[in-house]
Amino acid sequence: MITLTVNNQSYTVDVEPGMPLLWVLRDVLHLTGTKYGCGMAQCGACTVHLNGEAVRSCVTPVSRAQDQPVITIEGLSSNSSHPLQKAWAEEDVPQCGYCQSGQIMAAAVLLRENPNPTDQDIDDAMSGNICRCGTYQRIRKAIHRAASMQKEGGVQ
Repeated sequence: MITLTVNNQSYTVDVEPGMPLLWVLRDVLHLTGTKYGCGMAQCGACTVHLNGEAVRSCVTPVSRAQDQPVITIEGLSSNSSHPLQKAWAEEDVPQCGYCQSGQIMAAAVLLRENPNPTDQDIDDAMSGNICRCGTYQRIRKAIHRAASMQKEGGVQ
């Protein structure tokens, strides 16, 4: 049995310690916002926060998450009011939308660590997240907009 805290809720799951966190989130806890992309930590679709850091849940064993906070896209805000979620909608970022939860979770760590990123900062931080539709310019614009929202509203 492994004890997890996901989106500020405690869970005890009966899974193998080596099972990828992604499958626990999706198949055991039914939190399907985190997507499976490549299974090799190359695309970023499965990005979640583990103890405040962006990790690829497809290659993170669930045992690593024991007794550490995990935040998924569902836990970023209860009503899609996070500045990144608002900016994503306002900038009409998603095309197919498949990569978006991973993109937003990676961007959230970027803005926490660098509340006023340059284009280069964004490109560097987001380089591990692949968008098959190529919405990179809209992603960058949305991150800048979210940074402005955070400054104006004091939201972290």
